[in-house]
Amino acid sequence: MIELYYWPTPNGWKISIALEEMGLEYETHLIDIGAGDQFKPEFLKISPNNRMPAIIDPDGPDGAPISIFESGAILQYLARKTGQFYGAGERQRIAVDEWLFWQVGGLGPMAGQAHHFLKYAPNLEPPQDLPYAKDRYRAETGRLYGVMDRRLAENRYLAGDFYSIADMAAWGWASLWEGQQQVLDDKPHLKRWLDELSSRPAVQAGRALGAENRGDNSNRDAQKVLFKR
Repeated sequence: MIELYYWPTPNGWKISIALEEMGLEYETHLIDIGAGDQFKPEFLKISPNNRMPAIIDPDGPDGAPISIFESGAILQYLARKTGQFYGAGERQRIAVDEWLFWQVGGLGPMAGQAHHFLKYAPNLEPPQDLPYAKDRYRAETGRLYGVMDRRLAENRYLAGDFYSIADMAAWGWASLWEGQQQVLDDKPHLKRWLDELSSRPAVQAGRALGAENRGDNSNRDAQKVLFKR
């Protein structure tokens, strides 16, 4: 049984969704990032960058246990392990990797910064209401959703006509488009994709994992941990 180190955030959802989609049994260890669990020595042995998600697979390569951190690396590992959601043949795998890295290096960080400066920073103590940062990350997130919409105008899914780990990676952040102050009226293909993925039972189950623990980061002590204030 795979051990999942997790908190209900868009990055955590990537792996809970993948485990559900792949039909893998897993045990969840909640890493309360507002309480500082990510800095505990036992977790840092698994994830030295003090970020979740992470996994331990007791049945790793050659049958030996392995721990893996970084959501993109975990998704690639699980897809290779199961032979699922990674395309058929090298060309499709390259397309999956392209859009997976697009999410990991672009959409995730930019949407995350949009959330921070639009929702959280103005409510810090003292308030950090920064128009330049808000405009920059709102606009860049919108640009990325435009890229996504154009891709989905020609393909059912991000990597082509097949559902993949790239879609699982992107869905969580994209599902929170309202908090990033985006609109979908001019992005019908992105809306179609969001609606389709949101209807998948495994996506719903992965999103629901630990949902009762999901907060709004308004707690001052949690802010000090999360935002180093």
